[in-house]
Amino acid sequence: MPHDTFTVGDLTAVIGDNDAQGQHRAGYNGLWSLTHKTEPTNLFVPIVAGLNFEHIFDGETVDPPGKTAIFFEPRNAKMTLRKLSAAGAELYQPPTPTFHLESTSRFTLREPDIIDLDFRFTATQHAFKRKYLGLFWASYINAPDDKSMYLRGKNLWLQHCPPAHNAVSTVAHERDAFELTFAKDHRDCLYKNLSPVRYDVPLFYGLFNKHIFVMMFDRSDGLRLTQSPTGGGVNTAAQTTNPAWDFQYVLPTYEVNKEYRLRARAIYRERCPREQVLKEYESWRKELDGAG
Repeated sequence: MPHDTFTVGDLTAVIGDNDAQGQHRAGYNGLWSLTHKTEPTNLFVPIVAGLNFEHIFDGETVDPPGKTAIFFEPRNAKMTLRKLSAAGAELYQPPTPTFHLESTSRFTLREPDIIDLDFRFTATQHAFKRKYLGLFWASYINAPDDKSMYLRGKNLWLQHCPPAHNAVSTVAHERDAFELTFAKDHRDCLYKNLSPVRYDVPLFYGLFNKHIFVMMFDRSDGLRLTQSPTGGGVNTAAQTTNPAWDFQYVLPTYEVNKEYRLRARAIYRERCPREQVLKEYESWRKELDGAG
């Protein structure tokens, strides 16, 4: 089966690979669905996904005109789903055709309202032509009234909602001085367009009906936060667009056949104060530090 359903605490998540099934479109992987016991509507656009592994990029390698197999390589290269327990599963993708990147995405639900993502990857060849390695995840949100991502700056909260797709889309950390370079014929895209805004703490949250969706990360080095107000298309019934709440991980240099790791935690619950979001992050950081 390309997907499985997991219920732990307040959350029910459908975790799936990039196959098509029913209304779910081929190419979209990760969390096919996420619901809360007090919110039956899928947080994510039902035909696509959340925490969807979307792009591998090097700024140089591009598709022929009209093609997207390289641009959306994680969508197109085969993945397999393996159930690990009643609380989690992993997606395995063998080395991809163009970038030869091997990866495993492990999802674990924890009571009452947490999903942990443990992403491990290995570049198996020197395939990144501009020497840096870029990865990108997208979450397509199901027509929220407020499309904004809220970020934590230096001692204040920031609201990030660009006016259009590919416009000042990506927020880097305040100490991130690495400049991505691109071939002259590289297509326009979210990760090419930086915002003047800078974040301080590696997390963001967004609002969905009476609930809050929080994403926090185990590092700020190389971690960039991205928003598109229209990335998930149009919701005709709601007469609005579906935003994309995204993130990237960029390695300025990498070693072949070395395993790298990125950990993230998603929290989905009824709305809580911003101070609680920061407390959750601090608690998780202590948990990670204690685990080593």
